[in-house]
Formats: sequence, structure tokens, C-alpha cells
Amino acid sequence: MSGGEGEFDRIARYFAPLAAGFPGALGLTDDAALLDPGPGRQLVVSTDAQIEGVHFLPAADPALVAAKILRSSVSDLAAMGADPLAYTLATFWTAAIESAWLARFSQGLAVEQAALGIALAGGDTVKTPGPLSFSVTVFGTVPTGAALRRNGAQVGDLVAVTGTIGDALLGLRLLREPDLAADWGVSDTEAAFLAARYWRPSPRLAPMAALRGVASAALDISDGLIADLGHITATSGVGIALDAAAIPLSPAAQKAVRRLALADLLTGGDDYEIALTISPKKAAILDEAARASGVPITIVGRCVAGSGVRVYDGAGQVLPLGQTGFRHF
Repeated sequence: MSGGEGEFDRIARYFAPLAAGFPGALGLTDDAALLDPGPGRQLVVSTDAQIEGVHFLPAADPALVAAKILRSSVSDLAAMGADPLAYTLATFWTAAIESAWLARFSQGLAVEQAALGIALAGGDTVKTPGPLSFSVTVFGTVPTGAALRRNGAQVGDLVAVTGTIGDALLGLRLLREPDLAADWGVSDTEAAFLAARYWRPSPRLAPMAALRGVASAALDISDGLIADLGHITATSGVGIALDAAAIPLSPAAQKAVRRLALADLLTGGDDYEIALTISPKKAAILDEAARASGVPITIVGRCVAGSGVRVYDGAGQVLPLGQTGFRHF
């Protein structure tokens, strides 16, 4: 690492200020943090690895890297209906990372922490020959017994999603090939919107907290809607039938999909929206949660007997999908 700063100098300068809002972090001066979820609460813990060139684009604005790694990690808390508490951050720095990069990165984390209601509680920092990588562990709390899981879907339940699907995939493609915007017919403003959806996903904390004890199953959409719904079918022992026409698309995505297959948007990943199932008897609560949070929630299908996920077009034919989503292996 360049710049002449040692490990503990970097921690004290760039990261200890991020822990100021969480007393259990102990100022990042000890070997571990102290977490107290409070009476009647359960601790929710999730860890995500983020690697340059795999999870985020190389040579990007450090503030955007900060936004993507923290927001996508907090999305796991939203999926379980948890309230954010704290996070730990392991950083694997390359020799190219200098003080200016670190300053911009830590400033970005500070902005995102404030927006998400979470604080740094500790971590580790090491040097690596590359690539630049991070590991984020997020901690949240839920009332005891109220965490949303993947295994509660029942035949007859409705399937719903928050927000819109496919924006992040389109944003990533535009970041790699800006000339695609003209081919898709999207404006500069729409292109910027799609890029922002890639870099700054929105963890759906508010609507999912409102759906604790209401949704029968939930997860966040990281690898693609079809692939992630497949986890619900596998753990709940149901099939899922989706209505292609019901999939919510942003105005920009509606333009782009004229030149692309809808299947691309359903399997592209990085949405970090929430897919959930719910009894039809409780469907009105979806509208209440959407109104209260300002986050649209759209019914897109139903749980059926069988297994796997199928998407049906307007003629009742199964839409060919190919690969169902992003796969590491």
C-alpha cells in the first residue's frame, strides 16, 4: 500500500469516524464489537463478498463502490424484515489504493450509513496483489420470531416484487457500452437513472418491516428474479407461475426491452429488489405497505403445485429463459 500509512493509521483516520454512531464499536480500538439487540429481539447476520471486476466495475468512483457494497449488503436485512444495526468491513487493498481514494471511499460510506441507519462496528484491513475486494457483514434485529424466511410459501400464495426489475442490468450494460443508449432509444436522463440503479441499489427496509408476520416468504433479488425465486420454490416445496405482462419495468427499461428479450431482464441480477409471497387474504396489506413506504409492490404471479419457476406470456405459453440468473460457478 502506498502513502506511508500503516494499518492502524488508516483505521483511525478513515474508518474510526464511521463507528462514532455505534457505542458497541468501542471506537474500533478492541478486537471485537459488543452487540446488544435488546429484549424481545433477534439478531440477523449476513455476510457478502464484493470483488472488483465481478461485483463492481474497475476504476470506479470510490464513493460509488462504497454505495454498492453497503447498500447491496443491507438488502439482505431488508429481505428478512430486519432493522439495520451495524456492519463490519474487511478490506483487501491493492497497492494502487492511495489516501485520496480512501478519503473518497470513507466519505461515501458515511453518506450511505446516514441514509441506511447503520454504523461501522469493526472489521479488518489487509494488503493483496489484487483484485481490490471487500467483505461486509451486516447485523440487524427483528422482534423475536418475526424474521421473514424463504421456506414459508404455500400453494395459492401470491408472488409480488418491490420496485422495478432489470434496471441494474441495463445500467451495467450502458456503463460498459454507452452507445447502446441510442440503440435502445433512452435519453441521457434515463441512462443516468439506469446507471444509478446499478451503483446505488435501494434496500427495501421500510416496506419489508411493515410486512413482518404478513409475507409468507421473502428474499432479495441479487442473481436475477428467476434464479432467486427458485430458492423459494426449493425451500418451500412449491412451483411459481409468473405473468410476463405483470413484471414491473421502469420507463427506461420499457424502451430498452423493445430491443432486448424480457428474459434478459428477468435473469440479469443486481436488482436488489425484494421478491415475496403472501396469502391472497392479506393482499390488501401490500397496498398499505406500498403507500406508507412510497415503494411500489406489484403482484406478478402465484405459487402453484410442482417445482421451479415458469413465466407465461399473454397466450399462456411458457417464455424460454435459458440461464436463470447469475452464477459464480
